[in-house]
Amino acid sequence: MKNLRMKSARAALDLSQQQLADAVGVTRQTINAIERGDYNPTIRLCLAICRALGRTLDELFWEDEQ
Repeated sequence: MKNLRMKSARAALDLSQQQLADAVGVTRQTINAIERGDYNPTIRLCLAICRALGRTLDELFWEDEQ
């Protein structure tokens, strides 16, 4: 499932994928894969992304039940 919330939060801060990747210590390809829904990040990486974007786990990674 695509992570449009993470992409939107990153864009709201005017950060490129590379800038976010540098901030959390991964490659740009990893950030791209998370946003596309092709990679399931570890909880440690999720928390680092949340800190970098100033958001909570729920705001960025919680999937609403349908």
